[in-house]
Amino acid sequence: MYRILNMLIKNLFIFGLFLFFFSNVQAQTTRRYQDLIFPEVSIVRDLSYHTAANEKEQKAYLFDLFQPAGDSALKRPLIIWMHGGGFKFGSKSAKGVQLWSKTFAQRGYVCAAINYRLSGKNTLFSFDEFLKASYYAVQDAKTAVAYFRKNAALYHIDPDKIILAGNSAGGMIALQAAFSSNEELAKLTKLTADPDALNKPDDRVKVAAVVNFWGAIYDLNWLKNEHVPIVSVLGSNDSVVPPTHKSAPLYGGKDIHQAADQFSLPNDLKVFEGYSHELQKHFNPIFQGGKATEQRWLEAGQFAADFLYKTIIK
Repeated sequence: MYRILNMLIKNLFIFGLFLFFFSNVQAQTTRRYQDLIFPEVSIVRDLSYHTAANEKEQKAYLFDLFQPAGDSALKRPLIIWMHGGGFKFGSKSAKGVQLWSKTFAQRGYVCAAINYRLSGKNTLFSFDEFLKASYYAVQDAKTAVAYFRKNAALYHIDPDKIILAGNSAGGMIALQAAFSSNEELAKLTKLTADPDALNKPDDRVKVAAVVNFWGAIYDLNWLKNEHVPIVSVLGSNDSVVPPTHKSAPLYGGKDIHQAADQFSLPNDLKVFEGYSHELQKHFNPIFQGGKATEQRWLEAGQFAADFLYKTIIK
């Protein structure tokens, strides 16, 4: 009897050591903000980041808030996600934006998928209208950053770790908002800098990083303006927003990567060889993407998460 009891105690001790070792290994290999550690996400839809907007524009300022369910952290990085659509179409309900908002919340981030003002003009066939629409969208991104910074305690946000992110036009908004002043952008778009903008005409929004999924910047020299880390993802065959400069003042992810290296700006680039805009095999603006495209979006998200972790989190 004594012998059996002794063996039982010995086995329990070994099992306890195994559990201790396994839990410590798991803790070391699972990293908050890099890995998917929260199985459930809390989502609150159709909140407003600009409650003073007139009735006609209220929809343009709605956002969906994603938070890791059961998380007790009081100060977490925020990612503001902005959709694509050529400044003419799209909304916060876009499949990619919802996917990234959810999966980054599972990593521990707070995420806000936002709407912004879209143009009533034809931006797809008039680059001048495209530029003008982007100016107003950038002002909306700045409004969103100011709102979340003011309400950081309410949403358990670290106000010093607000990240702008987006795909296509959304990526462009993030880049322009972080690196161009209202005055610089207004001059390019042939507009007068909006006197009612939250930021002064010579200000750039202060953010911790930019996530640029197949977007572009209008002027590479703007990258000298701020020391903001950039992570870019694109398809090598993208003809909608080419990886490198073609004709219009659009400088894609490859150009941004080279210029950022030149200016000693923290950055990284992932290229999906053989894929087009939105990481589709053949870009279709109506089709949001099937399972294979979604898997590439998830890979893009993980690449961005790895970059953010080593650049602004670790």
